[in-house]
Amino acid sequence: MKIFTIAIISFLSLPSHSLAKSFGDYEGAVYVRNYDGDTITFNLSGLHPIIGEKISIRVNGIDTPEIKGKCEKEKYDAQQARDMVTDILKDSEQITLMNMEKGKYFEVAADVIVDGKNLAGMLLDRFPAGLDFFSCWSDMGLYISSDLTTF
Repeated sequence: MKIFTIAIISFLSLPSHSLAKSFGDYEGAVYVRNYDGDTITFNLSGLHPIIGEKISIRVNGIDTPEIKGKCEKEKYDAQQARDMVTDILKDSEQITLMNMEKGKYFEVAADVIVDGKNLAGMLLDRFPAGLDFFSCWSDMGLYISSDLTTF
């Protein structure tokens, strides 16, 4: 019984993202648009249009300010992140969605790899650990997943 209790406690202490079911990778995503810095619409050719046409993907490992933010600085910062992502994706040659999974809001979440580089990592390079880029949005600054993998 003691071993069973220890196993249950160990299981419950795992981060929830480590329990997420991965649905694999998709190579050749076609950029359509992005709403903000971490929500991007892609076309995934070869898949049924219900799941492959204009599908919204949330970028794993990062949470950018909201376009409809609580203060003007957040809204401005959200536009900066959105514009940076637009510039990166519109000129990309290869977009791969890796580690696709169902996100916490039941959306599709994935590592977005652009020409061999992790998009979340590029955002962190441009806005390292938030600086005061996200100051009115969160006292904690930029949210960075503990399992962010840079390419």
